[in-house]
Amino acid sequence: MPNGTADQRPETTGLLLLVLAVAGWGSNWPPMKLLIEELPVLTARGWPGVLGAVALALALRAAGADLRVPRGLWPRLFLVSALNITAWMGLAGFALLWLNASEACLVCYTMPIWAALLAWPLLGERPTRRRLLALGLGLAGLVVVIAGRGLDLGLAKLPGVGLALGSAVLFALGTVLTKRRPLPMPPPAGVAWQLLIGMAPLGLAALAFDRPDIAGLSATGWAALLYGALVPLCLCYLAWFAALRRLPATLATTGTLIAPVVGVLGSALLLGEPFGGREAAALGLTLGGVALAARG
Repeated sequence: MPNGTADQRPETTGLLLLVLAVAGWGSNWPPMKLLIEELPVLTARGWPGVLGAVALALALRAAGADLRVPRGLWPRLFLVSALNITAWMGLAGFALLWLNASEACLVCYTMPIWAALLAWPLLGERPTRRRLLALGLGLAGLVVVIAGRGLDLGLAKLPGVGLALGSAVLFALGTVLTKRRPLPMPPPAGVAWQLLIGMAPLGLAALAFDRPDIAGLSATGWAALLYGALVPLCLCYLAWFAALRRLPATLATTGTLIAPVVGVLGSALLLGEPFGGREAAALGLTLGGVALAARG
């Protein structure tokens, strides 16, 4: 009996860390929407991102992590940083100008579906019937998001859907490229560098183009800014990689289904966004597609 308990402890800890990481990512959508109502998009995404990246790097360094980048790896590191961080954070942020937080969250978290499809030309993994069904469910969820409130309103949301979809596809591309040629460095160090490199263009663009009214930022805005920097970028990424060391990859991937659930429900509770039959249908279709894609 003691041996069985000891064997189960790493997986139990891993599950708790997984829930913490993924729920934290999902919970960031309502604060992000609130912050973008007070600050320009580049500032709202870039400044918390740079702050969070620096804080994560300092935390890893204080823990004794090796942050050195192997020689010759910089070009690949810049490429995956642009796909996984710059495109993901930037496009998702601009999508919120047209979409509710719940809608943007649902579209962005179709990324496992696109990763499963991109694995065919890039990794030679032919799409199975399950993955094709996953694509169908994911596309059906997008249709519900776009046209669920009528054609005119749906067309008005198209720019946001396009931006959110672009962020999901580019993130999926970065994931598949990383799987094809994994970065030869510890995962936490790789994430720290990707965040630093990927967030730098957003932060620099914010300095060049934005004129934020920092003095007019409300207490809610400051809370959202600090939350976005410290929780989803620092705490959640550290918890994610700690969970991956304790859990099977398939279980961890399927666990990402928690994020859109938290994002949609959190948006309804904190922002008063509608949650009725349309939203439930979009959530169910998206989660079904992502679950099938994760199982292969």
